[in-house]
Amino acid sequence: MTLEGTGPKGTARVTKPKREEPQGGLPRNYLRATLLLLIGEAPAHGYDLLEQIAGLGLHTIDAGGLYRALRVMEGDGLVASTWEHSASGPARRTYRLTIEGGEWLHVWAGALRETHRYLSSYLHRYDDIVRSTDAQSLGAPIVDSEIVDAEVRK
Repeated sequence: MTLEGTGPKGTARVTKPKREEPQGGLPRNYLRATLLLLIGEAPAHGYDLLEQIAGLGLHTIDAGGLYRALRVMEGDGLVASTWEHSASGPARRTYRLTIEGGEWLHVWAGALRETHRYLSSYLHRYDDIVRSTDAQSLGAPIVDSEIVDAEVRK
């Protein structure tokens, strides 16, 4: 949005910056934290981990990204892998947590608990605002119940 005004020194033009929309999502390195958690529960193969991650609702992780993350984590000493041979198929790597990986799992849990406390407090205070004020004064969309009812009946 551009605002124009005329003053004693002439015309001025000010461009109002666009409103930055908040990005929902997970903390940075969430995949690493998630893998530490899953492998901490039980040693697992990469494919099993991919299925478990999808079961958590994280559908944006592809197999290539998962295996890259596991290689980096192994290089960092957080997980170790061994080849497991199978009579019914090809050998597969089994990943397990190292001592250092277990320590980082605890660090992540603490950090996520702190984030959870902050977010809970934030949302509680937000809910208090919504309950105590007119939602439209906060910029909430105006919803016409007749329009909503008509859309539902379609």
